[in-house]
Amino acid sequence: MKIAFISLGCDKNLVDSEVMLGLLRDKGYTLISDQQDADVVVVNTCGFIKDAKEESIETIIEMGQLKDKGKCQALIVTGCLAQRYQDELVKEMPEIDAILGVSNYDKVIDAVESVLHQKKYVAFEDNDRMVETQTDRVLTSSSSYAYLKIAEGCDNHCTYCIIPKIRGKIKSRTIESLVQEAKYLVSNGVKELILVAQDTTKYGVDLYGHKKLPALLKELCKIDALKWIRLLYCYPEEITDELIDVMRDEQKVLHYLDMPIQHANNQILKRMARKGTQEKIEHVIKKLRTKIPDICLRTTLITGFPGETHEQFEDMKTFVEDMQFDRLGVFTYSPEEDTPAATFEDQIDEELKETRKDAIMAMQQHISRKINDDLIGCELEVMIEGYMPEDRVYCGRTYRDAPDVDGMVFVSCPYELLSGDMVKVKISASNEYDLIGEISDEYCE
Repeated sequence: MKIAFISLGCDKNLVDSEVMLGLLRDKGYTLISDQQDADVVVVNTCGFIKDAKEESIETIIEMGQLKDKGKCQALIVTGCLAQRYQDELVKEMPEIDAILGVSNYDKVIDAVESVLHQKKYVAFEDNDRMVETQTDRVLTSSSSYAYLKIAEGCDNHCTYCIIPKIRGKIKSRTIESLVQEAKYLVSNGVKELILVAQDTTKYGVDLYGHKKLPALLKELCKIDALKWIRLLYCYPEEITDELIDVMRDEQKVLHYLDMPIQHANNQILKRMARKGTQEKIEHVIKKLRTKIPDICLRTTLITGFPGETHEQFEDMKTFVEDMQFDRLGVFTYSPEEDTPAATFEDQIDEELKETRKDAIMAMQQHISRKINDDLIGCELEVMIEGYMPEDRVYCGRTYRDAPDVDGMVFVSCPYELLSGDMVKVKISASNEYDLIGEISDEYCE
């Protein structure tokens, strides 16, 4: 039997998909990428914001049509949309043969075997159940990097966010299980581990009684063949001196930090139920840049939160100009049902949300261009990810570049490089987001 997967949404969802693929592979199923030739199609959905929900529904409909005109015998749906709208999906989308909640993706084998015997299958347990499986994942990203999900769920309860209701409270994995998985990934050629969770800085609080991210990093750094460790989704108010010191002192921990702040005006932050203030965020940024001068900081912002005035938006613009973030992304506010913010008065017009988003991004383009221009003449270590034959250049990433969200380095080299190679590159040119360079005489590996 051939099974095809479609994984939508975030990198945390991707990890769940890779675990399910591992379960299916170990059971003897054939995994393919072409849904047209599959006996069973599994869609791992996203249900975070409006656009993601629409993409998930459109994908389910499209895959359901394969049952009428293709080889497909069954359609299985899992992920956040399935968890959030299980009753509606069962009632309104009969083309779905099985639905798995976010804490039940480890039951994908049971689901496949049921649907292949023409039996509907629905599995939903408490979303505070922690899925622990020893199955080896099937990596679907570049062979040089992999995401390591260190915790599930979230306790922050920001007023705009539905994740705690979908994914439940925070549930950390043990350090031992994470080190074991990391060793498996590295043994399969992975050189960069990217640590993810809804809030990575709170890792271990539920399991050990206090934050254990620094301790986890130290254990991961002991893995010999591992080259890079990257941190995503670190909330600024939870960044401790201990974590900063580990980032500074441990050679394998990259000087890169994804630190979502969402806004900079204190009144909006309070309405969002964020724990920090603009002053505290500035303090953390100053401390990071003092202790780790070459640190690359990424953040995300939301424009058009309910009640956001012109003055509050200008406050955020001033903050962005002052902080000079290396990387920055902007989302327009999406009112999600069952969240407090969706009931707030003074909802902002969609066009104004977009206008404000564009204004921030235009400002960030200039900031990013200036930062990249300052790198011209520098030598940076680059992890090669592929070759672009039409341009006769290799593409790769520096410590400053997380996959899919940041820029690339385009490298000229007179000899052949392979994906995963680590090389020194002298930067010769730049644009708003990418760098251009040539291989230096010093070859890293």
